[in-house]
Amino acid sequence: MSKVKYHYDPDTLSYRRIERKKSRTVKYMMLFLLASAIFAFIFIFISSQFIESPREKGLKHELQNAELQLELLNRKMDETETVLASIAERDNNIYRLYFEANPIPDEQRKAGFGGINRYKDLEGFDNSKLIIESHKRIDQLQKQIVVQSKSLDEITKLAEQKEKLLEAIPAIQPVTNEDLTRMASGYGIRTDPFTKARKMHWGMDFTAPRGTPIYASGDGVVVRADNASSGYGNHVRIDHGYGYVSLYGHMYKYNVKKNQKVKRGDIIGFVGSTGRSEAPHLHYEIFKDGERINPLNFYYGSLSAEEFNKLLEHASLENQSLD
Repeated sequence: MSKVKYHYDPDTLSYRRIERKKSRTVKYMMLFLLASAIFAFIFIFISSQFIESPREKGLKHELQNAELQLELLNRKMDETETVLASIAERDNNIYRLYFEANPIPDEQRKAGFGGINRYKDLEGFDNSKLIIESHKRIDQLQKQIVVQSKSLDEITKLAEQKEKLLEAIPAIQPVTNEDLTRMASGYGIRTDPFTKARKMHWGMDFTAPRGTPIYASGDGVVVRADNASSGYGNHVRIDHGYGYVSLYGHMYKYNVKKNQKVKRGDIIGFVGSTGRSEAPHLHYEIFKDGERINPLNFYYGSLSAEEFNKLLEHASLENQSLD
């Protein structure tokens, strides 16, 4: 119940009841409601600035966690970039150098992506810059991995070819030292045993008893096993590929036939003295791209340093050849 208020009237010397006008009551109510609304707005505004709701707290926690995960991701990308840089350096300066392949330039390994904006959908967010930079680094790493993977595939193929090349090169002495009587004559100007004239001797003569085994000096295919070449008598020629051909002359008999595949160390025939020969021996030649070269340079596969030096000494003597 509202209070009743009175007013003292000095003229009548009495108290008169104060009647409140309805318009004033409505005015006071409106002012009260307006003040309440303003106070409520100020309270809500201040609360929104300094007091977080449970939902806001959850979103803030998720955002902090996302930023932490991005930071950890960038650290891992730093480590991955370091590892890739090390692999790329070894790839260029060891692997590709060893197999005589051109190094891959950094411009090709780290080239960017041209064309349209790949990250347009990531723009417009609070952390767009951070997110876009992380995506760019991931894309860059993926591209470097693809380039490095293709390079290693190439190196693998080159290694296989290198292995085949090393197996094919005529790299062993065709007559073993145990069976060898002596190294009669080497590559160079020698005295012809029949005309006594000095002329070029295109191979090496290994003196050994008749019937001594002759070994293929490298993997290849027999392209000739006949006596139809002047002066060589019964002879075998092996095509090793990569431009290399080896020739074995004056054989007593063959142990292979034309088009037969042979491996290094296979017995392909036996020492004899057929053709233009003065005594039982093996005449051995090597061709590279059709040109005859010194076989002495290809014995790294079967001789020790001491044995090679001894062979080099005998091969250098300007004596008489046996064919």
